[in-house]
Amino acid sequence: MISRRKLLKRLSTLPLIGGVMGAGFPVSSTLGNTLDEAPKRDLMKEMGIRTFVNAAGTYTAMTASLMPKEVMDTIVLSGTQFAMLDEVQDKVGEKIAKLCHAEAATVTAGCWSAMVLGLAGVLTGTDKKKISQLPNLEGMKSEVIVQKSHNVGYVHALTNTGVTIIEVETVEDVEKAVNDKTAMMWFLNYQAPDGKINHEDWVALGKKHNIPTMIDMAADVPPVENLWKYNDMGFDLVCVSGGKAMKGPQSAGILMGRKDIIEAARLSAPPRGGTIGRGMKVNKEEILGMYMALEMYINKDHQKEWQSWEDKVDHVAKAVKDIKSVETEVSVPPIANHTPYLKISWDPETIKLSRSELQEKLREGDPSIEVISTKENSISITVFMLRPKEEKIVARRIQEELKAALV
Repeated sequence: MISRRKLLKRLSTLPLIGGVMGAGFPVSSTLGNTLDEAPKRDLMKEMGIRTFVNAAGTYTAMTASLMPKEVMDTIVLSGTQFAMLDEVQDKVGEKIAKLCHAEAATVTAGCWSAMVLGLAGVLTGTDKKKISQLPNLEGMKSEVIVQKSHNVGYVHALTNTGVTIIEVETVEDVEKAVNDKTAMMWFLNYQAPDGKINHEDWVALGKKHNIPTMIDMAADVPPVENLWKYNDMGFDLVCVSGGKAMKGPQSAGILMGRKDIIEAARLSAPPRGGTIGRGMKVNKEEILGMYMALEMYINKDHQKEWQSWEDKVDHVAKAVKDIKSVETEVSVPPIANHTPYLKISWDPETIKLSRSELQEKLREGDPSIEVISTKENSISITVFMLRPKEEKIVARRIQEELKAALV
């Protein structure tokens, strides 16, 4: 656990914090109490808000991930000082860009915001008139090329800017679709296996026609290398969520890529008003917290973390494997949420329990537990959001309910 003294030392290496503190601004006299004392009120408990053990994953509806203490301390500490929002973005963006092999970067209000602002930057450049008129595209390019298999709900982030989505399937389709209205080519990373054009060919097509390419890789770390893989590959813009496996603020994301586009994108973002991104505000606490989370994530022992996930999955599997008719299977999604999953299934003639009934029993138990399910008579769990020793609670509760339902 990082101490307050170590935290202050680490933060002092950031250009922004060093500049603010070095300029002679006093640290708040309440800082010690803020960082060192436990909260005096538990509003979650006070308001009767259900909390739970998260064996489901980083779903937005389940508030994604829990921020490490170091991230929370960064948020609290930065909340005791004033700073200019653009300077915070400048200094943090420089650090993120260096870590992720990008020309530039900025913290956004989630991955969705990164896509909206990134495309806005492509459409308007630094033209103030164009920036103020979005989503009215008069005088601007108006089409974004997307593979048919990638054309899912997340394209609404793009159409917020007023563009029209042009579906393609093959390289030949792209060649036919490109015209003087084409603004950008968008790639949805988790749909890559279902598309007919791979990453490298997509980037090559964009460069051939001088059209910027953007990739949405919202939940696609781990592996950690993905944070720079697509910048190195040549995508002009890379968008990622901050509050999933990296465990930054759930409301934060990162837009990184070409410097000229990032600079243009920021002209549609707060603190500027009268822009399409005015409502996509990210405060200094989230920006600095996002940087701390990113730095910690990159520097952690990923092999050790993966082994811990496998050990937790194995613990749960062993707890239920000897129950009559129960079968377990471990799998790892190839791209999004690339972590070990455990599927637990059973014969409904032997265990009189439907998947929804088991989910509800786990949800209503003490402690409450959330799992996921896509098929009848089975549930799936993930462990990468579990806190220390919670895998034992999950294993015990699933075992209890399955045994209780045996015929």
